[in-house]
Amino acid sequence: MLSLRKLITIVIGCLLIAFGIDFFLMPIKVLDGGFIGLALIGNYLFNAKVGIILCLLSLPAFVYTWLNARGMFFHSLFGMVLLSYFIDIFGVYDPFSFAVRSYPFFSSVIGGICIGVGFGILLRIDTSTGGVDLLAKLLARRMRLNVGVLILMMDAIVVILGGLLFSVDTFFLSLATITAGGLATSLCTVKFFSV
Repeated sequence: MLSLRKLITIVIGCLLIAFGIDFFLMPIKVLDGGFIGLALIGNYLFNAKVGIILCLLSLPAFVYTWLNARGMFFHSLFGMVLLSYFIDIFGVYDPFSFAVRSYPFFSSVIGGICIGVGFGILLRIDTSTGGVDLLAKLLARRMRLNVGVLILMMDAIVVILGGLLFSVDTFFLSLATITAGGLATSLCTVKFFSV
């Protein structure tokens, strides 16, 4: 059962992630890592809805979670559906377009920070939005690694793919995004911060 506090936290985390993606990354065709990055690649190549692709890509992660960590399953499912909805809804509105296109490096970093803080907030309450962050949360317990570092490593694979498919600029801006996001997630999930 979702408590009101947990529900509000999930909404805030999903809003931050969607804000970072729609307002800072998509206008300059920059990637995040993981399943979101793959969904962005699908959007940039085929103009497909990011939220729908994200839901489809997350299905195997939810099967794994159902089998191995049912406590996280329902909260994470709610987070994934909410995030997908926010991404597709915000995608029709672009209030910062001129500033984002004028300063792509800063936009990439700010987008990464928004996404990283959003994920960090969700991971602190044992929730995610499915995909790589959910798998990283489960694997981090077994591998004894910080979840932010593990997400950063997984994200690098997607960013390299994006650099090969698009451009060197996409690669370096996406690298700035995942680095800022990974650091923000790590800071939000370290042990000395209390919820």
